[in-house]
Amino acid sequence: MKKTLTIIVTFILFQTGFSQEQPSSLSLQEAIDYALENNRSSINATRDIDAAKQQKWETTATGLPQISASVDYQNYLKQQVSVIPAEFLGGQEGEFAEVVFSTKQSVTAFATLSQKIFDGSYIVGLQSAKVYLEISKNAKVKTDLEVRKAVIDAYGNVLLAEESIAILERNIEVLEKNLYETNKIFENGLEEEESVEQLKITLSGVKSSLSNTNRLKKLAYQMLNFTLGLDVHDTLTLTDNLETLTENNISLNILDIEENPESTIDYLIASNDAEAKSLLLKLEKSKALPTLNAFINGGYSGYGDEFNFTKKSQDWFGSSLFGVSLDIPIFSSGMRNASTQRAQINLEKAETELTETEQRIKLEIASAKSDYQFAIEDYDNKKENLELAERIETKNQTKFFEGIGSSFELRQAQTQLYAAQQELLQAMLDVVNSKAVLETVLNTPINN
Repeated sequence: MKKTLTIIVTFILFQTGFSQEQPSSLSLQEAIDYALENNRSSINATRDIDAAKQQKWETTATGLPQISASVDYQNYLKQQVSVIPAEFLGGQEGEFAEVVFSTKQSVTAFATLSQKIFDGSYIVGLQSAKVYLEISKNAKVKTDLEVRKAVIDAYGNVLLAEESIAILERNIEVLEKNLYETNKIFENGLEEEESVEQLKITLSGVKSSLSNTNRLKKLAYQMLNFTLGLDVHDTLTLTDNLETLTENNISLNILDIEENPESTIDYLIASNDAEAKSLLLKLEKSKALPTLNAFINGGYSGYGDEFNFTKKSQDWFGSSLFGVSLDIPIFSSGMRNASTQRAQINLEKAETELTETEQRIKLEIASAKSDYQFAIEDYDNKKENLELAERIETKNQTKFFEGIGSSFELRQAQTQLYAAQQELLQAMLDVVNSKAVLETVLNTPINN
């Protein structure tokens, strides 16, 4: 009984721990934090860093002592026969004797210790491995910034769909009430049939928009799940709402941040590329330098016509060798010079691209600041427009039911109101997204 209880408790704890890994509700910041850990692109960017660390050690290890061993076993299926003057063996002068110099079988075992003493390409390789690691780290930062922006965009699209559905459902409720009342008035002969038809047209259009928005909401949730690293069909509840999110993302302080392209991730990546090209130039130049390597080996050899190598009676003959190898490049018919010139050209291209990246980033920052400021201004303008559209629609609805306004005028006011509602929602989303773009360009995500 005690053992069974332990198993049940363990199972419950396991299920609880597992369920915590799959969130059911998230705020925007929680969604960003979760995506940075679980988004598939972010995970692979982390793996790239781990791979770069391994490559750095791999490069370093090539210059450290290397030990190798070999064991060779040979068995002549037919031994090679040599001929020598027979007089060497006491035979007749002018005749030849057939002899076999080797045993039928042999085993040789050797171990070799080798060490680089000087190799210019190795020194450059160590520097390149360090730069490659920096490239991977910067690529991870770039990926995380893009993931963050993608989460904000996907999260905002879900909220936009949710808010749109709520507004459309309220509009439908009002329209259905208006249509019912207008139809009753028409049946009593106090209103024209056109008024009923106008309301039916408006109601049909709003219902169609609601159906389409419901489909878009499903896709928006799937896109958010995909961005977070979840299964696209997982159920998720968002705890933030679009209006609060918009207000929290209105911060003019970000517009005062100094425009420093050299601190942005795109500039750092371009700088890494230029540094890598510089190291490739050094590598080509290093190929004109001599290389010096040393080695020492030792081993044993055994011989016999039968396989007796595992017996104690087998004789083993030891040997050892020490050597130094100096390789001096002298003439390559211009090949090394051409390689060096090509590397020099690539370096100049990378430096030009770095300058271009700096100028492009300045433009992107200026554009992102302008877009963000416009989004805030447009949001304030759309709020005022919605208030005006609501008052106009209310007045026209009152006039219509009092018999002093036409159904056409009411439909125009309603259409204007519905457009103003959607424009305000889009303006809210634009504030959130444009700030995310600005933060991404500046490489300075700020939580307000």
